[in-house]
Amino acid sequence: MYAYQRTFLDFAIEIGALRFGEFTLKSGRHSPYFFNAGHFNSGARLTQLARAYAHCISASEVEFDVLYGPAYKGIPLAAATSITLANEHGRETPYAFNRKEAKDHGEGGLLVGAPLLGRVLIIDDVITAGTSVRESVEMIQAAGAIPVGVVIALDRQERGQHALSAVEEVRTQFGLPVLTILTLTDLQTYLDEMTTAPDVAAAVREYRARYGVSA
Repeated sequence: MYAYQRTFLDFAIEIGALRFGEFTLKSGRHSPYFFNAGHFNSGARLTQLARAYAHCISASEVEFDVLYGPAYKGIPLAAATSITLANEHGRETPYAFNRKEAKDHGEGGLLVGAPLLGRVLIIDDVITAGTSVRESVEMIQAAGAIPVGVVIALDRQERGQHALSAVEEVRTQFGLPVLTILTLTDLQTYLDEMTTAPDVAAAVREYRARYGVSA
């Protein structure tokens, strides 16, 4: 694990964005952990989240020209990460996002921000069914640009309705790399290194054995 990942995990737990216990997911599964990016809901918190995204992007080999944040959660992520890339990584990065409904006055249209030109990296909090990615890819291609990847906060690395995880389905269906700040593997490593939460580590390990994707 990178130092920024451990820092991010420490902070996510501190503010309650990452919690442990028993949580019922939309799938009906009972998970021993739950991640809610909505808890990064202040300037200081969003700064920490954007730093993690910026480190993840900078550590990757994905070349891109524009960050694209799908409405609604992707909007602050794209803006904050663009600021962080400029201030802390010396990279001026245009960003854009979409409206849920087309504007019929002023400039009109569905897109706001920088023009979607060249290579576009999609930024979001998580991938569930892949619907948001599909819509983003279609919008980017309709603008004449090329989607080159997706970056998210957490890959749960668990099966969906079939053998593949949601992230693996996106990689397979769209042929796009998916960058992640954290994976379940990272979380398991983090928990195994802690000596104060052996029950939590065991519960996550059992959950992964039951629902995790094959290596």
